[in-house]
Formats: sequence, C-alpha cells, structure tokens
Amino acid sequence: MLNFILRWRVNHHMAKFKVIVSDPETGTSKIVELEEARAAPFIGRKVGEIVDGAVVDLPAHKLQIKGGSDRDGVPMRPNVHGGVRRNVVLSGGVGFNPHNKGERRRKTVRGNVITDEIVQINTKIIEKPKKPAESKTEQVAQEA
Repeated sequence: MLNFILRWRVNHHMAKFKVIVSDPETGTSKIVELEEARAAPFIGRKVGEIVDGAVVDLPAHKLQIKGGSDRDGVPMRPNVHGGVRRNVVLSGGVGFNPHNKGERRRKTVRGNVITDEIVQINTKIIEKPKKPAESKTEQVAQEA
C-alpha cells in the first residue's frame, strides 16, 4: 500500500505550468515556468479570463488567458465547457484545420477550464503600466 501511495504522489504532482506571455505591441513572447503554490492562481480559471501579471513576475500588467494544452498536446477550446477531454464534432477553429470546404470531423479537445493536467497556458498582455511621463502630463491637465 505504501508503495502505491509513493507512486501516486510521483505521478500526481502539484500543478506545473509553462506560461507563455505574448506582447502584441512588440510581437515577442517569453516563457515563465510556474510550480506548486505559484501555479495555484491559474487553476480553475477559464479561457478568456483576465489575471494579474504579478503571478508571472510582471507587476501592474494584466494578462488574458488565450488557451493552452495538456501533456499530450490536446488543445483547450474556449466553447467546450469544463476541464475534461471531450470528443466533439468540429468544423474549424482550435483543434481542427479543415482541408475541404464544409468538412467536419470528430476531434479530441479539452474544455476551457484550467486543471492540473494542463502543462502550457497561452496568455496575452492586454494592459501595461502607465509610463511616469504620461502621468505627469495628466496631473497638469487635471489641475488646469
């Protein structure tokens, strides 16, 4: 029994995510690896939700969750509810690229809720901190 528990703990470790943070202004992205307690703010979140950038060492930034995938590369799909894998009929979009017009196919995709089975989370910066120079001009405008 003890051996089983030890094996279970090795296989069912705490959440570990690779968070890819994309900056649409510069077109760059960076990877931040989160483990254990640092990964906790993402669990239970849905695709499209906005999270605080401090989680990935970007204080005063706002990030939007755009998607992700699990360890087998199965992508998350925004319109499939829940955090489990499902076989759904797709006509295009995330998880299926049709070759013929009107083609539909049953594909395995993951729901839009982040669970500990997700290994990669894609995010986009939607709000950056204001530059100090801008705030001074705003203060002058407000005083006038």
